[in-house]
Amino acid sequence: MRDLSGGPRVLLKRLRELMAEPLEPQDRLDRIVRQIASNMVAEVCSVYVLRADGVLELYATEGLNKDSVHLAQLMMGQGLVGTIAASAQSLNLSDAQSHPAFRYLPETGEEIYHSFLGVPILRAGRSLGVLVVQNKASRTYRDEELEALETTAMVLAEMIATGDLKKISKPGLELDLTRSVTIDGDSYNEGIGLGYVVLHEPRVVVTNLLNEDTDHEISRMADALGSLRISIDDMLSRRDVSMEGEHREVLETYRMFAHDQGWVRKLEEAIRNGLTAEAAVEKVQSDTKARMMRLTDPYLRDRMHDFEDLANRLLRQLTGHTGRNSSESFPSDAVIFARAMGAAELLDYPRDNIRGLVLEDGAITSHVVIVARAMGIPVVGQAAGVVALAENGDSVIIDGDEGHVHLRPMADHLKSYEEKVKFRARRQEQFRALRAVDPVTRDGQRISLLMNAGLLVDLPQLAESGAEGIGLFRTELQFMIASTMPKADEQETFYRNVMKQAGDRVVTFRTLDIGGDKVVPYFRAHQEENPALGWRAIRLSLDRPGLLRTQLRAMLKAAAGSELKMMVPMVTEVSEIKAVRELLQKEVHHLSRFGHGLPRKLQFGAMLEVPALLWQLDELMAAVDFVSVGSNDLFQFSMAVDRGNARVSDRFDTLGRPFLRILRDIVRAGERNKTPVTLCGELAGKPISAMALMGIGFRSVSMSPASIGPVKAMLLGLDVKALAAVLEEAIDDRNPVLSVREILAQFAEAHNIPL
Repeated sequence: MRDLSGGPRVLLKRLRELMAEPLEPQDRLDRIVRQIASNMVAEVCSVYVLRADGVLELYATEGLNKDSVHLAQLMMGQGLVGTIAASAQSLNLSDAQSHPAFRYLPETGEEIYHSFLGVPILRAGRSLGVLVVQNKASRTYRDEELEALETTAMVLAEMIATGDLKKISKPGLELDLTRSVTIDGDSYNEGIGLGYVVLHEPRVVVTNLLNEDTDHEISRMADALGSLRISIDDMLSRRDVSMEGEHREVLETYRMFAHDQGWVRKLEEAIRNGLTAEAAVEKVQSDTKARMMRLTDPYLRDRMHDFEDLANRLLRQLTGHTGRNSSESFPSDAVIFARAMGAAELLDYPRDNIRGLVLEDGAITSHVVIVARAMGIPVVGQAAGVVALAENGDSVIIDGDEGHVHLRPMADHLKSYEEKVKFRARRQEQFRALRAVDPVTRDGQRISLLMNAGLLVDLPQLAESGAEGIGLFRTELQFMIASTMPKADEQETFYRNVMKQAGDRVVTFRTLDIGGDKVVPYFRAHQEENPALGWRAIRLSLDRPGLLRTQLRAMLKAAAGSELKMMVPMVTEVSEIKAVRELLQKEVHHLSRFGHGLPRKLQFGAMLEVPALLWQLDELMAAVDFVSVGSNDLFQFSMAVDRGNARVSDRFDTLGRPFLRILRDIVRAGERNKTPVTLCGELAGKPISAMALMGIGFRSVSMSPASIGPVKAMLLGLDVKALAAVLEEAIDDRNPVLSVREILAQFAEAHNIPL
């Protein structure tokens, strides 16, 4: 074979001309393989394209039997071509027939060819097909020939991605790029959403692949790398980036990659082979990702995400791409796909258009998930690799109930979910019809149904859900979505707006519950081995009294002339309540001294989340005006179960006898001290568990707005006294045959109570 110095550039130039000509897809593909064969002095050049059914079909060839086009097929992993596609690695063989993976396809007439060079056609690390050259003579292809073929494969990847080849595909067969895919993740918020993919960080589509001036492109690359390195150094030097911790480790990894000379050499080599700077980044990124996806080491696979993010940053430096979708192009039924994102970024999107959120990373306790749940958006997390599989505008189903993401679903699958959505809509209509109905049980017990909130965008759901008020307003969400600490006047305005929109409905504000896993970006984080048990909530507030006093003053001023109801979280000892009450009295005294208006009624309460309070119940009830049970944390701490750990989070039942006995003791303590007790948390939001709460004596519960309808429908048919008798016996049963959950289900079925 002749010397190919300069050959790849000539080949790419001719391919660019072919791509610009007004040709039919098959004709264009046939000319491309002829051009490659001619340039590389190969006797055979063939293109195999991966179909959705896992078959690699011969789409074009120069040198093999023409009648075998669209007939010759290999399964993924089968033969040399299938091995290349499955491994995303090239094969360079001097004697193809001696390779253990070789499979003879008699219809192609390839038995006379010995040397074989095959490269995967990659896009975002995914194999879309295989490009092959062959010769009769036994020889090993040189590195520059391999590089030329890999670069040429990029052109074919874009041709496949544009969808041109659909016109020449067999009827009823789809290409792999458009196949239906189901990705399993974790359910972070219930609900079903149907819509179209919106990539939070839109993939930069490189359309200009071939360069006109190598030196100019290398200079552009150098400038972009310099800017990228400066931006990373700037992020590392910012005050709001702690000197230790995971965030800094990620940035240090970025800096290491950005200065890696091996990476830079590969980028420059791709440019010298004829690619533009951005096409070089895409090629090296795709090659690296394909290799790293085969790694089994979880740490190294995580580094793949870091490298991919860095490469995307470099692409945006080169193209000037902002990385955000414009509001004009935002669909009316969007499902947002992101590796990770902040809570404030989610709020930047038009809320009414969002049908779901899919995250590759994150946890159920992350800020963005908390905000998404407050907005009633279905969320699936830990959906590995989903961003690389999706394109903007792909149809998608997000199943937040089961934790599944169905990308480009088949028609029958889509129809099935459409029926589910319609069924849910009909149920919601039934629940909406109950909004004006008093929540009174069949035997005359009135139950106060309240909702949880934390943002102004939640307030319209007060009327929509029929909630009597807000039983838990998470004030920390305002702090979590802000880039800087909200000032006193900003907090005051915010609380006043909340009360104004709530009207005559009661709002119970919870003081700041930050720290632990709720670290605000501008508040210096401290590494803790067990953050849920660490420096958070009231513990942090009492150690930073200025922070707490500012919030208390803002609430008091905002509620001037109205009723103010507030409570403190994560109380462990009654002495903490007394300390907060002293600070509150100081603020009341300060405001009255300077002539500020005060609330006409002030109620001060505490959240019962820490088991230590179970041995201080009477002292607790005497120290506050009301108690709110935080069932999520109380269950977690009582059962020593990390609810963010999938291995143990479902190990114990929230309706198990031990936990129900704890809750019953709390209700009884409230009754004997005449202190109102409410429960807020996930336990209140399920009809069967809400039924249990009412059976042991709770008459006030707070839940997500979407849960109020189903819970009200349940309680309207409930005879609480009859249930209480059954539950009392079941909870105290020392030798049970049935679980309490089973007993509740039987009771509901026998009394036609909808669950």
